[in-house]
Amino acid sequence: MVSFKRIPVLFVFTFLVLTMAAQTDTVSMDEIVVTGTRAETNQRQLPTTITTISRQQLTENYQPSILPTISELVPGMFVTSRGVMGYGVANGAAGTIKIRGIGGMADLLVLIDGLPQYAGLYGHPIADAYLTAMAEKVEILRGPASLFYGSNAMGGVLNILTRTLPVDGFQGNAQIGWGSYGSLQTELSSVFRKGKMNGSAGVSYNRTDGERTNSQFKEGTGFLKLGYDLSKNWTLNSLANLTWFKASNPGEIFNPYIDNDSRILRGIASVSLTNQYNSSSGALRSFISWGHHHVNDGYHPGSSPSTQLYLHNDFMSGISAYQNISLFKNNLITGGFDWQHFGGHAWNRLISSGVEKDIINKQEDDFAGYVDVRQDFHSWISADAGLRIDHHTQVGTELIPQGGLTFHLSQQAEIRTIISKGFRNPTIRELYMYAPANTNLQPERLMNYEISYKQRFLQNRLRINANIFYLDADNLISTETVNGKSLNVNTGQINNWGVELESIYKILSQLELDANYSFLHMKKPLTASPQHKVYAGLRYLSGHLSLSSGLQYINGLYTSVGKNEQQENFWLWNLTASYQIHSNFRIFARGENLLAQKYEVIAGFPMPRTTFMSGLQISF
Repeated sequence: MVSFKRIPVLFVFTFLVLTMAAQTDTVSMDEIVVTGTRAETNQRQLPTTITTISRQQLTENYQPSILPTISELVPGMFVTSRGVMGYGVANGAAGTIKIRGIGGMADLLVLIDGLPQYAGLYGHPIADAYLTAMAEKVEILRGPASLFYGSNAMGGVLNILTRTLPVDGFQGNAQIGWGSYGSLQTELSSVFRKGKMNGSAGVSYNRTDGERTNSQFKEGTGFLKLGYDLSKNWTLNSLANLTWFKASNPGEIFNPYIDNDSRILRGIASVSLTNQYNSSSGALRSFISWGHHHVNDGYHPGSSPSTQLYLHNDFMSGISAYQNISLFKNNLITGGFDWQHFGGHAWNRLISSGVEKDIINKQEDDFAGYVDVRQDFHSWISADAGLRIDHHTQVGTELIPQGGLTFHLSQQAEIRTIISKGFRNPTIRELYMYAPANTNLQPERLMNYEISYKQRFLQNRLRINANIFYLDADNLISTETVNGKSLNVNTGQINNWGVELESIYKILSQLELDANYSFLHMKKPLTASPQHKVYAGLRYLSGHLSLSSGLQYINGLYTSVGKNEQQENFWLWNLTASYQIHSNFRIFARGENLLAQKYEVIAGFPMPRTTFMSGLQISF
């Protein structure tokens, strides 16, 4: 077997050979993204590092969640899991999303169609709500995105863009699969466009008995998106999504739980009015997300069952408005305003009597205005600079500057440089809930310094990207002992630097290869942040047969830190095959961890060995 010490060298060598071998003058198609700004933008003009995952990539492995796919395909990104299906919340929860070692709670922002989604009291994303069925594509911005998206975007942004059909027509899809440990996944979805009307809708249900006792998971979701073209320049859109899941936490193998169950209901709704003119575009959006959490903390064998339940209702609502305008050639100015109102009510309920006791009933507001100016100078350089002024009703005002340069070496190559600031306001939990609460907390802050190189070859069939970054974070919120009492304080620091490489090579119309590698140096150990992460994937489509396979190596992953520090190194090989048995019917089979590796991502939660899923997909 090849020594791991040689793997990064081999990857870099292959990366450079492909670069030199493919040097040729070609005309390439440039990718359009929306996450680096608030509107559709040619990615060549942006100094930020963005990876786009298409719907084809999201669906080819028949995964109900988007997270396993993006965790493989995005360098520097890692998502924790603890079993065959589902992530859960509360004690023992998985679904921690980190980019470059930043994230885990409220440090990484998840957006749906550009609108923020997180729990109003705790401030963190809800991993089980991000399903493949509703996604047209996913854009991942690595590094701070607080200029446009404010608090919680300190480590980066994951933007889920919902399904749409660009031309008149109708597409429908039904899917059912059965797998290891009594797992079942089902989905029914459609997308349509007719004249001025367009929309998408879907429902899904997924469940598993789990690979351990007391690790069951059930999930149901439904979504509806409708749009109407009011005129040539104005469009009205609405979106609604409802997700319910029940997750059981078995606890660590050395400290198991009984009846540690959570029942969660999450919903989102939004209405958007967008405009598009030759030299101007913008949107006015209102949105709300809410949740009801019902948690039994359970008990350990030999101890007494829990006497009370934890319940809470939380919400996060707001208005987002922005307008882009081009005052003269090769110029774009973006101005915007955000208002967010969030909070909730948490309480305990005695199981025996139903008597309830309040924990918190609190609401906060956040107001922000921002401006960003981008200017192209001739054909070889683009400059971008912006400033956000953000005011939180409890912690005060924060200034967020950002600036970058993009050097266009040719139609196929760019060098990007950026200096950006990210921040995160303390959550209601950190400010007011439980014994460590501290109302004097200040925002967490991070500075990102980054340079990247991107090249496209062979009429855009080969694309490569390499970047180096340095992160300096301070004022991080941690829990310390102060005067003999536990207290949340702004004492934490992170100094991370690293290298990320990614490439996609479409060798033939039927065959595509992709690979990525990331190295992360951490001044102090962090969980869910591997030092080395290597992935190589293959996609093959010929006639009726489709194959997708990926091999990943994780090295230097801390599953716990502190006194009980533990590290893991492991290989993962996944393979999916599907076959078109009829014009409307396709059968599929997926195998995960085919090397039967014994490993953990969270200490005390051994991951399942080899698992399988097979099923049928119907198109109509």
